[in-house]
Amino acid sequence: MATPAEVQRGLEDVVALESRICFIDGKQGRLIYEGYDIRDLAARSTFEEVAYLLWYGRLPTERQLADLKSRFVGLRELPPALAARIDELPATAHPMDILRTAVSSLALFEPEETRPGESSIGGAQRLTAVLPTILGQFHRRRTGRAPPTARPELSQAAYLLYCLLDREPTELESRAVDVALILHADHELNASTFSARVTASTLSDLYSAVTSAIGTLKGPLHGGANERVMELLDQIGTPDRVEEVVKGMLSRHERIMGFGHRVYKVEDPRATILREWSRKIGESRGNLRYYELLRKVEEVVLREKGLYPNVDLYSGSVYSLMGIPPDLFTPVFASSRVAGWTAHVLEEYRDLRLIRPTARYIGATDLPYVPIGQRN
Repeated sequence: MATPAEVQRGLEDVVALESRICFIDGKQGRLIYEGYDIRDLAARSTFEEVAYLLWYGRLPTERQLADLKSRFVGLRELPPALAARIDELPATAHPMDILRTAVSSLALFEPEETRPGESSIGGAQRLTAVLPTILGQFHRRRTGRAPPTARPELSQAAYLLYCLLDREPTELESRAVDVALILHADHELNASTFSARVTASTLSDLYSAVTSAIGTLKGPLHGGANERVMELLDQIGTPDRVEEVVKGMLSRHERIMGFGHRVYKVEDPRATILREWSRKIGESRGNLRYYELLRKVEEVVLREKGLYPNVDLYSGSVYSLMGIPPDLFTPVFASSRVAGWTAHVLEEYRDLRLIRPTARYIGATDLPYVPIGQRN
C-alpha cells in the first residue's frame, strides 16, 4: 500500500475503501456481485433482480421482484416540465450531455428524493426507471417521432429498446440487452463509481452523485470505447484487411479499443458472454460480419500484444445490429450502471467518511514575491 510519500498514478492498486457490492478477481477472470458470479446472473437472472441485489444485498423473492417491476413502471414518466425542457435542448447535442443535464434537472422536481441517507433508495429506483425515458424523449424528438409511453408490460431492458428503436424489440433482442445491462451494472471502483462515491462522501445528494458519475463516464477513456471499436470495424471493412490495419496501428503505438484492462489479467468474463450474444444476434440478422471481424481482430491482438478482450469489444456490435446509433452506446451503459452507482452511494452514506486523498507536491516553496511593476 502506498505511503503518503509515494505516488500511485491513477491510484492503481490503492485500496481506498471497503465494499460488499462487487469483487473482481483479475487473475481468475471472475466478477462477483454481492457473492454471485456474473456468469450465473447473466444466464439465469434479469436486470431487475440484479438491481435489487445491488441495492439490498440479496436476491428478491417473487413478491419483492414483482413490487420492484411495478415500481419501475410507475416511475418511468418524466415531469412534463422536464420533458419540455429536454425538447428545447439542441437536437445536435450528444446524448450524454442531455443525460447529465436531465438528471441534474430532475432533482429540482423531486426534492424529497434528494436527501442523503437510506431514504435515497427511492431516488435510486427513480433514476434507474427513468433514464431510458430521458434517452427516448431526446432521441425520438431528434428523429421526428412521438415520445415514449410507460409500457407497463415491458421489462426494463425491453422498455429501453422500445424507447430507442422505431419498432417493437424481439424477445431475443430484449434478452440480449437484459444480459448487457446485467454485465454493465457494476464494476467496483471504476472511475465513474469512484466519482459518485467522492461526491456522496461530502454528504451531497444522490442526484448530484449520479450527475458526477455521468460526467465521468462521458470521458472516452471510460465510456465510449465500444463506439471506437465500431469505428475500427468500419475502417477495416473486410476480414482480409484485419492484419494490415491492426498491425499498422500497433506499429504506430495506437491503442486498440476493446482490449486490456487495469484489473483483469485474463479475459474479461463479460467479454466472454457478450461474444456469444454478438454471434446470436448476428445469426438472427443473417449478418455475422461484425462477429467475424472481431474474432479476427482478437486473434491478431492476442498474438501481437498478448492482450485479451474486455467488455467493450463486443457490446457495440450487439447494439449496432439492433439499430441503436453509436452515440447512444454510452448512454445505454449509463442506463445499466446507474444501479451500481446508486448502490455505491447508498453504501457510502452508511459508512460516511469524506474522501480526501493527498497529493505529493513537486513545485517550488520559497519564491520571493516581486511587486507587479518589477516583473518581467
